[in-house]
Amino acid sequence: MRSRVAGFGEARLRLVKGVLPRSTPVAPVEADEFPLNELRVVLVSPRNPLNIGAAARAMSNLGFNRLRLVNAYDVAYEGARSAVGASSLLEKAELYESVAEAVADCSLVVGTSAVGPRDLRHPLRRLEYGGRLIRKHLSGEPAALLFGSEKYGLGNDDLSYCHWLMRIPTRREHHSMNLGQSVAVCLYELIRSSRAGGSQPLPARPAVGDDLERLTTLLYELLEDSGYVKPLHGESTEEKVRRLVWRMGLSAKDAEVWLGMLRQIAWKLKR
Repeated sequence: MRSRVAGFGEARLRLVKGVLPRSTPVAPVEADEFPLNELRVVLVSPRNPLNIGAAARAMSNLGFNRLRLVNAYDVAYEGARSAVGASSLLEKAELYESVAEAVADCSLVVGTSAVGPRDLRHPLRRLEYGGRLIRKHLSGEPAALLFGSEKYGLGNDDLSYCHWLMRIPTRREHHSMNLGQSVAVCLYELIRSSRAGGSQPLPARPAVGDDLERLTTLLYELLEDSGYVKPLHGESTEEKVRRLVWRMGLSAKDAEVWLGMLRQIAWKLKR
């Protein structure tokens, strides 16, 4: 269930003081050049208050203010909300119980991954190229950038909501980065390449997460009714279906066409 966090008391600066050093203010980016409010920074299952505070401070430094947390550890969030220079941003953070809810209004969802030994099933793009694609999308539509927990990163179910993945090029011997550092580096890349993405909106409005999830649900139900889904593999099959749907890059209009076709098939089968 979505909720806004507001009305907190005195800031407890001692908890996260010094999370990020005070730095020279970044020159503001013109709103018509780069719509910062169209990007949602989503932290999935964060556990450490210092990391949450560092991520929020980086967002504040660079001009981003749409922070969303999924299944945040309560103690960590309580400790992080007084982050120096970012307390107001954390007070407005949006809390969700699932990734699906957190990205429901986004037509592009990009996950971050350190790669490592895992078997990825999504297109993987380096930060420089991925940043340009995100910027281009943000010129006309909302997008979400997902960061996983400090210990495990993004799980397979979390990744199934992503259109593609992005990674920061780090050395092989130490491939993962601290959560707060990762947020700062990714957001800086978006600001740094401010002229790379152009300013023209996409020709067709992409489908948002809520549309894609309705399509995934309906398609999966039809597959269950047809006997395609095996009893012992339902969860993994649902993830595969979701990855397939999200990778299709459907426009909002095409998503409605698909939903109409599937509803007709479902009605015909039940009849």
